[in-house]
Amino acid sequence: MSKQPHRPTTRVPHRSTAPRGRDAGPRGSAASTGSSGAGSLTLDSSSTVRSTGDGTPSWLRRAGGYSWRMLVIVAAIAIVVFALLQVQVVFIAVFLALVVTSVLEPFVSVLAKVMPRGLATAVAMLLSAATFVGMLTYVVYSVTLQAPTLARDFNSGISQILDFLENGPLPFTITNDDINGWIADGQQWLLQHSGDIAGTVFDNAGSVFEVFTILALGVFTTVFFLAVGRPMWVWFLNQLPARSRLKMHEAAGAGWYTFAGYARGTVIIAVIDGVLAYVLLTIVGVPLAAPLAVLVLIGAFIPLIGAPAAMIVAAVVALAANGPVQAIIVTLGIALIGQVEGHLLQPLIMGRQVSLHPVVVALGVTAGTFLGGLLGAIIAIPLIAVTWTVYNRLRRKDDPLTGELASVKEIVTKDLVLKERSDEDGASDDEHADDERAADTSSAGRATGSRASS
Repeated sequence: MSKQPHRPTTRVPHRSTAPRGRDAGPRGSAASTGSSGAGSLTLDSSSTVRSTGDGTPSWLRRAGGYSWRMLVIVAAIAIVVFALLQVQVVFIAVFLALVVTSVLEPFVSVLAKVMPRGLATAVAMLLSAATFVGMLTYVVYSVTLQAPTLARDFNSGISQILDFLENGPLPFTITNDDINGWIADGQQWLLQHSGDIAGTVFDNAGSVFEVFTILALGVFTTVFFLAVGRPMWVWFLNQLPARSRLKMHEAAGAGWYTFAGYARGTVIIAVIDGVLAYVLLTIVGVPLAAPLAVLVLIGAFIPLIGAPAAMIVAAVVALAANGPVQAIIVTLGIALIGQVEGHLLQPLIMGRQVSLHPVVVALGVTAGTFLGGLLGAIIAIPLIAVTWTVYNRLRRKDDPLTGELASVKEIVTKDLVLKERSDEDGASDDEHADDERAADTSSAGRATGSRASS
């Protein structure tokens, strides 16, 4: 009696063309159990089919599950972004408060060892405000002091530029008459659109109020974050279920570590960039070195586009005031400062707190610019870094891949080899089936001859 074979439900065997006689059972058993012999059939693994009760392939069900989960995530992100854009003033104020808190918190913690934390917060806020006001005062003073010399240098520089455009080796020429014509056209355009411009100015008058609202709300929030930030966070954790508090605290702590590292590192790098730019501009003899250095400092807060914009402005000023040679020196010097920032300062200061691929930075800044303009470009990178850190803290990590992955060519070559082997196995099965039919026919003929002779 043959052993009943175990037939997998996920595999479909080749159909045999042998006749269904008394010998079909043993041959079927041998084929199912994988025994070798002339009558054995081989199960083709390439014909594996997995399906559910309704006939839907399992791979389609998995793809559908991942698809709707992805749609839910995208919808949630879109809702969050839309809600933040509706309360943009509040969001900017809280974001600035978090930045200032991350920068001043170490200083406040040091002062809190020798005085009450509230007093330490007040001292830190006053010192930071005095530093900011002092920097602006120095910029205004330097501009006022250099105004007469700057006007003379600018007139001389512009005359040199016009002479170069008119008599230089360029394939085109621009004369004073052309420039005067452009100025006249600009004045005519201003006269024609003066009403629209005035309306735009009045429409944007509310922006000034928004700026003061952001500053006031940001300062107010910063004071509480620095003075009683930890009790506020403990109160928030107590509102969550007990099983989620520690996990939330760990994820938020990791996110705050990344955000604080980015904010502090950006401030330190911006100050270093401003100092280096001031030294460079002073050595070259470019006027308005202090305001241009402050512009470079501000540009350091805008990834990718801030430094090039500051470099262009400084080069234009150097070109108008000192000539093309100094402009080229300023351009190369600020570009060198940018390389020092990207390859030395950022890895040294930020370390592993913020480790994003340049492609992610470029895509994040571009998306942030389209969604929120200049503000979106500034806040895109810290938001992406914090989100990625929190995700890494909450997710379950599997073992990483080891070794080298197969190339596309190797994968395609392997598929072709498997297909050729499958075709060869199919041809071999057909030959075995023909041999079986011939043997069955011969056996039947001998049996008929024996019965006839008897």
